[in-house]
Amino acid sequence: MICYFVGTFLELVLPIDSAPFAEKKASMTYSKIRQPKLSDVIEQRLEYLILEGTLRPGEKLPPERELAKQFDVSRPSLREAIQRLEAKGLLLRRQGGGTFVQTNLWQSFSDPLAELLADHPESQFDLLETRHALEGIAAYYAALRGTDEDLARIRDCHDVIEQAQNSGDPNAEAEAVMQYQVAVTEAAHNVVLLHLLRCMGPMLQQNVHQNFELLYSRHEMLATVSSHRARIFEAIMAREPEKAREASHRHLAFIEEILLDLDRERTRRERSLRRLQQRKD
Repeated sequence: MICYFVGTFLELVLPIDSAPFAEKKASMTYSKIRQPKLSDVIEQRLEYLILEGTLRPGEKLPPERELAKQFDVSRPSLREAIQRLEAKGLLLRRQGGGTFVQTNLWQSFSDPLAELLADHPESQFDLLETRHALEGIAAYYAALRGTDEDLARIRDCHDVIEQAQNSGDPNAEAEAVMQYQVAVTEAAHNVVLLHLLRCMGPMLQQNVHQNFELLYSRHEMLATVSSHRARIFEAIMAREPEKAREASHRHLAFIEEILLDLDRERTRRERSLRRLQQRKD
């Protein structure tokens, strides 16, 4: 024990040659930086373009020569990156037809649920609650973060909705509303939110379409729905996030109340028909 303390004391008081330690520290601080492989950089860039929605499902990539020129890279490096993205299931190369972003990136999530919701109409109210969250936050961030180009696209989509409504075609209006919501969500600049919307695309499309079929049975309600949608649009254009989110919630709450009224009305009618049938019997 005495030897231990003596040794410790000597270590503290005697000078120590620090050169080896300094040399080791320097080598750790200034370790060699490895350049990333060019094909890895291209692969990551293409992945990000798909992730952020710049490259959409089913979209065709430019020809190899043109894309290599745009990226300022060699064609072999580009080809290697594309092959790896094919292996990951993000891209699809068609013989003699070019390279495309996979169309089924999001379908596997939504298709079974869309069928389930179709078989259970009461679940549409659950989906409406989900739309409150998704569309409210999308409107909020679109107003907060949307670029001038984003807002111009939202304006164009809003005009298409009005044209579809004037034509009296619920299918066209439902499609226009979905395109408008995609534009708003893209303007939010949140890739997770955007991909959630795309994953749920078939379910949302079905929900919007069913809602319009019911709303068209009460034609007087369409003007109110249109005015609610206009308030969301105006709040986004004015870059007022809270107003945009509140307007979105009011819009969906109104639709939910109409659907509940229609459901109660249907229930009363069915009850009356059963009574009439019972009296006949």
